[in-house]
Amino acid sequence: MSCYKGKYAGLTTFCLMIESGWNFSLVVQSFIFGEKSLDLRSALIDNIDELIANAAYIGTPGKGILAADESTGTIGKRLSSINVENVESNRRALRELLFTTPGALQYLSGVILFEETLYQKTAAGIKVDKGTVELAGTNGETTTQGLDGLAQRCQQYYAAGARFAKWRAVLKIGPNEPSQLAINENANGLARYAIICQENGLVPIVEPEILVDGPHSIDKCADVTERVLAACYKALNDHHVLLEGTLLKPNMVTPGSEAPKVAPEVIAEYTVRALQRTMPAAVPAVVFLSGGQSEEEATVNLNAMNKLKTKKPWSLSFSFGRALQQSTLKAWSGKRKMSQRLRLLSLQGARATPKQPLELTRVVVL
Repeated sequence: MSCYKGKYAGLTTFCLMIESGWNFSLVVQSFIFGEKSLDLRSALIDNIDELIANAAYIGTPGKGILAADESTGTIGKRLSSINVENVESNRRALRELLFTTPGALQYLSGVILFEETLYQKTAAGIKVDKGTVELAGTNGETTTQGLDGLAQRCQQYYAAGARFAKWRAVLKIGPNEPSQLAINENANGLARYAIICQENGLVPIVEPEILVDGPHSIDKCADVTERVLAACYKALNDHHVLLEGTLLKPNMVTPGSEAPKVAPEVIAEYTVRALQRTMPAAVPAVVFLSGGQSEEEATVNLNAMNKLKTKKPWSLSFSFGRALQQSTLKAWSGKRKMSQRLRLLSLQGARATPKQPLELTRVVVL
């Protein structure tokens, strides 16, 4: 057993290599994909065992992912909200505060980083897409760019210590949206990204985000979510992606931001049902994005899903950004001295056992 250690030894995260004496992945795939598909996957992907082990570790029940992959522009808006200048030293100070929390590794399996931070050697996961552009022939829908040169960048990221990557596709709900063109284009982009990552040693996190903006009902969101996830998994299989070596980062199924709110138990039921109808059991874990929800909303809704008594062949956890950082950001306010009082709004008591579903609480470490 070996692991990569970055600058902050407390966040070796998921760079864990589990050395197995037998090829478990080939046994699993032979039942799921058949001999022909298995041979093609084996030909495309050299490090099947490593990908499966890393994906399983990232999806460890009771742990989750801190999404700290904001672009320079996005983090600049957050710094501006607390009257802190958007310069590299301030961005580094905030991320150091986030990544060096005592005991964080007990509750986090990984951290997603923007490229700038990866080369500061802080942790081992990287956002690889280059943002969205408008998709021609649609009503303002988008597709994600960044596939050009992705294989070479993945090799560099792996050498720098990264062991997983993230690619975000964005879809919106409207009277005629998302169009089938946008769904298919984004699904195929996610699939191409995923197989390129796996061919270069990185576990791909697949993120098809359906925006919460609008007055749509929870039923409309559920319908769109199911259509999008079904298209994504068709594309992933068409591209011969090893599903056991991937993770899904979806939105929760909720009403639109302009619609009346519903109870967490309703969100849990709709979200898990959408996954049951579309997501293969071969995928080890779902790590939900917060999608603009408050800290309280995101954690309460996730807890409700874990408490739901129904079939859930995957672990359900989090990959939250703003929902984990906002209170810390306000408490920090750009202070140069990292006092104990300002260490971090950390995760405490995140645990998942058969008798105790995942529960997240947030307290300031004093």
